[in-house]
Amino acid sequence: MAQPSATVSEPGRSDAAPVLEARDLVKRFGDRVALRNVSISARPGELVAVIGPNGAGKTTLLSILAGIQRPDGGEVGHVPARIGWVPQQPSFYSKLTVAENLRLFARLEGCADVAGALDRMLEQTGLHDRADSLASTLSGGNRQRLNIAIGLLAEPPVLLLDEPSAALDPRQRERLWDFIFGLSAGGTAVVYSTHNVQEADRYGHNVIVLADGERLFAGSPRELERAVGEAGARDFEAAFVEFLRQRGH
Repeated sequence: MAQPSATVSEPGRSDAAPVLEARDLVKRFGDRVALRNVSISARPGELVAVIGPNGAGKTTLLSILAGIQRPDGGEVGHVPARIGWVPQQPSFYSKLTVAENLRLFARLEGCADVAGALDRMLEQTGLHDRADSLASTLSGGNRQRLNIAIGLLAEPPVLLLDEPSAALDPRQRERLWDFIFGLSAGGTAVVYSTHNVQEADRYGHNVIVLADGERLFAGSPRELERAVGEAGARDFEAAFVEFLRQRGH
């Protein structure tokens, strides 16, 4: 399998209109403000990384974009009718086989051709040889592939991934990102949260930096490095840490 390059190329159409866009999102949980006027957009084929310290609001933002939660302010101004949502926790049934899970969720998604959707996802994820395996017996990487396959059954133009590579070993992580690159190359916009700052640098066209529910930065990894100057010149992770320090986080 081909290895991803150290940096991703730009999406095919830099002038394309966003396929996903939200403005000034606010979310409160009691007295705590989880999001404060956060905006985000993604174009076809774009990889957008959402990064920040623990409790920054990353999962809350993605769950609002997915329609799981409603914002208390702002608007999700443009969102496709079909959107793929892959949470951190597996969304499949461990006592069913890979194929049984995909058939079940294809029916729940209202797929007109369940058998066709099953074949398509087994081919796209490379899980043909594990189709009859119980989900509980899959490796970490294949479990995440199945998780993502379920999110892709309705062929959504946008895929939201919450910590997609958490708990994967380096080889599994590389294969997962190779798969995600294929989705991006096919025009799927992918918005993902990660605690691994290197993933944002290596795999993101753009990054959104959240801290205490506020959006502190939106732009490319190289733009973030330039924003901190020589103080964060060693690498992107150093630039990210320095960026947060300069802004009191």
